[in-house]
Amino acid sequence: MGGGAQGLISGMDDKWVYGRRPNGIYLPRFRNVSEQHPDFLRGYAYQGGGSRTGWARGNDMPGFGADFKHALRAPGPWQFRFYGFGECLPRESNQVSLDPDRVDAWGIPVLNIQCEWSDNERAALSDMSIQAAEMLEAAGASDISTFIEDNPPGLTIHEMGTARMGRDPETSVLNGWNQSWDVPNLFVTDGACMTSSGNQNPSLTYMALTARAVDYAVKQISDGRL
Repeated sequence: MGGGAQGLISGMDDKWVYGRRPNGIYLPRFRNVSEQHPDFLRGYAYQGGGSRTGWARGNDMPGFGADFKHALRAPGPWQFRFYGFGECLPRESNQVSLDPDRVDAWGIPVLNIQCEWSDNERAALSDMSIQAAEMLEAAGASDISTFIEDNPPGLTIHEMGTARMGRDPETSVLNGWNQSWDVPNLFVTDGACMTSSGNQNPSLTYMALTARAVDYAVKQISDGRL
């Protein structure tokens, strides 16, 4: 699920792009930072960038035949696009469990995955499209259009959860050091330990959790506890 807006930027018709450019933008969360939005909790961020439109713009152009094809050989106008991505709130109803009856080809129980968007995510999705359009309008863009991609959970994400950290072994898989409650020499330091990542890329957090868990494990081994 994602949403945003795109618009055309006039001028710079003599400019073109060669190779890849380091011009992507990242706009951190600004919703629910100093004031609470009435429709949803937490928030979203934006990624985006500018580029010249190519031949694919022909999908929205009238024309046919050789003249139409020739017109698409030239680069189109510049466009800018905001793509928003937000946080899926952790909820007990969104969960993964082992199927009690079905197994895969190797005899391992298959996963039962229960996950759906809530009204909170859908409200944030609507707002991210509206805000993106307002920013483009303020920047002087034309032909602004919004979009909402109502995809099922699991697309364009960093996988989180299934082995959550916690203080209670009855409601969590790992303790506060990413150590399994049931298997002391097992540490899980990837996204499985987290139930939500906000809107930031959580990769650096994984690295920090790993370094922290390793330091703890070394001390436990040195003390003869592991």
